[in-house]
Amino acid sequence: MQSLKIEKINTLTGHRGSVYALSPGIGMDKFYSSGNDGMIVEWNLNGTDNGKMLAKVSNSVYSLLTIVEAGYLIVGHNYDGIHVIDVNKRKEIRSLSLTDSQIFDIKQHKGYLFIATGNGEIVIVELRTFKIIDRVAFSSMSVRSLEIIGENLIAGYSDNCIRIIDLNNMSLKHSWIAHKNSVFSLRGSPSGNYFISGSRDAHIKIWEVGTGFPLMKSIIAHMFTINAIEFNPSGTHYITGSMDKTIKLWDAHQFKLLKVIDMERFGGHKSSVNKLVWSNYKNRVISCSDDRTISLWDIKNI
Repeated sequence: MQSLKIEKINTLTGHRGSVYALSPGIGMDKFYSSGNDGMIVEWNLNGTDNGKMLAKVSNSVYSLLTIVEAGYLIVGHNYDGIHVIDVNKRKEIRSLSLTDSQIFDIKQHKGYLFIATGNGEIVIVELRTFKIIDRVAFSSMSVRSLEIIGENLIAGYSDNCIRIIDLNNMSLKHSWIAHKNSVFSLRGSPSGNYFISGSRDAHIKIWEVGTGFPLMKSIIAHMFTINAIEFNPSGTHYITGSMDKTIKLWDAHQFKLLKVIDMERFGGHKSSVNKLVWSNYKNRVISCSDDRTISLWDIKNI
């Protein structure tokens, strides 16, 4: 394998609090961010211009979802609900009150939104009508992360469990205690053959997609909570972001650690790394942190 070269492109500032949420842009060279200050900001992936505020909400935002085909950005507004921003018109066009708890994650599948909440519910919203279709609760503990592989909705909970839910009828297919603490992050491989979970117990675990979802590998990956996992578009590598302030780069076939991106060696973050995006645009990686900054990274020879 060729030597990996990691270069920091820029540090973006402007948020007034911790940055918790990132989402790819409608255009390939754009992305969106939000966090503790409630500002929803559009940025250029070249890192050459200042961010442009699209909207502002009154509470923290933990989750964003871009609906590319519609030109919408879905904002998970804690203790309120979801808001829809028309990115081209640069304004909010509708909102829906659906919970008085946190909104930790949002996923889209076949015209529906699946929304993970702090009260243990997954709320299903039809995009066309923007109506609540269903609510399901398999635990009283928070749903911290969601992933979709095929017809499976994979959910990570604060009761340390991963649950597999049938997307056709929202019935529970499988459930197990996956970690020693909350399951904060989930990401499926581009191949769909396995997915990775990250936890407050600092482990990542690789699970085979199939009967029983057997454990393939368990790795002590960080010192503290693993907040984010992202694959590169080709599926050859993945990155993890942690409360220990580091981003780690891994081989996705042998699950070996390749690089540690930290403050000392690469000018990384000064506090918890909360979210990651690995963009199709020039192979750029985006990271955000409790230090109120967003970093843009160029990872070459991958």
